[in-house]
Amino acid sequence: MTPVIKPPFTYETALMKVKAAEEAWNTRDPEIVAKAYSMNSQWRNRTEFFTGRKAIKEFLIRKWAKELDYRLMKELWCYTDTRISVRFEYEWRDAETGQWMRTHGNEHWEFDENGLMKRRDMSANDYPIQQSERRYQ
Repeated sequence: MTPVIKPPFTYETALMKVKAAEEAWNTRDPEIVAKAYSMNSQWRNRTEFFTGRKAIKEFLIRKWAKELDYRLMKELWCYTDTRISVRFEYEWRDAETGQWMRTHGNEHWEFDENGLMKRRDMSANDYPIQQSERRYQ
């Protein structure tokens, strides 16, 4: 079992937290991903605002029904004792059109004393790519 990474963060533990998040999201399993968030975690995902694990799971179910073959990369941008910022890039195939897309963005995370994310603020942009241009398989 992987140990829980709690604040205050060091460079090494912030890197571990980012890698753990990347691995969890790449499972595309809302149950696994939601465990990293506090019960009343506050999210902004692009133009959507919601609170709580139930809403997170519902969002992720919708997301991965649309974004097929999702593959994500996260990179540590900066950190403090209780906060981490990352840049990310992911690729996916649109469920309706079959068009491959790449998404670039930034996330700002804030954690509680138990190492659960209590706030996630995300901004991103999508653009179409050819399947031959994929970076993440």
